[in-house]
Amino acid sequence: MRSLENKNRTSVDDIKSLRLITAIKTPYLPDGRFDLEAYDSLMHMQINNGAEGVIVGGTTGEGHLMSWDEHIMLIGHTVNCFGTSIKVIGNTGSNSTREAIHASEQGFAVGMHAALHINPYYGKTSSQGLVSHFETVLSMGPTIIYNVPSRTGQDIPPSVIHMISQNPNMAGVKECVGHNRVKEYTDQGIVIWSGNDNECHDSRWTYGANGVISVVSNLVPGLMHELMFQGKNPSLNSKLMPLIDWLFREPNPIGLNTALAQLGVTRPVFRLPYVPLPLERRVEFVGMVEAIGRENFVGEKDVQVLDDADFISVGRY
Repeated sequence: MRSLENKNRTSVDDIKSLRLITAIKTPYLPDGRFDLEAYDSLMHMQINNGAEGVIVGGTTGEGHLMSWDEHIMLIGHTVNCFGTSIKVIGNTGSNSTREAIHASEQGFAVGMHAALHINPYYGKTSSQGLVSHFETVLSMGPTIIYNVPSRTGQDIPPSVIHMISQNPNMAGVKECVGHNRVKEYTDQGIVIWSGNDNECHDSRWTYGANGVISVVSNLVPGLMHELMFQGKNPSLNSKLMPLIDWLFREPNPIGLNTALAQLGVTRPVFRLPYVPLPLERRVEFVGMVEAIGRENFVGEKDVQVLDDADFISVGRY
């Protein structure tokens, strides 16, 4: 495929330099549409607490529950409102190369600084198919490759990453396989962001990762900034671990959605198939906020335990 003109002026080196990238949550109104007022408020909290980039419409942002029109609109909105203050990385990946091409064209057209691309999932493909898929989408602009076998059902093997790592638009890899894989890449000069909040401290300071693409930074961006910027801090890392474990006890973003609702940052609205954590877990969260300190969490309202009746589940949106 011929190289496409890239109207985006962000350099790959600008993306490689990022250390704290938040996989931003998408809030909803009671009818299931985007709550852009709550989204903008959460974005301001990320910027004010030191996040350098955001993933828009990723797993945490529920891009898989969006139409492509919604998806590109949210990327464009984020660029328009915050693009001079933070790097906007649009999740334009797909298990269909055709869709990934089209979404990336649109994402770069509305000004995103980089794309996030996952390997084709469910149907899977061969190693050569992975290389061809990534080389095709890499032609469009700065790109982070995302490897999360627990969701895609297929690991991106190091042989594939090595083959595409010389592409000038390859910014690096969001890697979820673990420390040994992180070290293998960083030893060879490939930029890596930890995709696991529970591993990111050690990945950053022991195994050479550049930083983290984080879920928990939606909640405690200032503490995650400290964890990524201020050197080894096993005490802070240990302090955050119960919260991280709580967040991922059920598949992400169920815990995050529940937590942000109880903090009063987003409305308690879930797009199905996601549903809130049960009451017992909601009570646990309040205790964690008190233990870590309410001042370290986003929002200004008192944390509360929401009742089952407070939550809205939306099936048509």
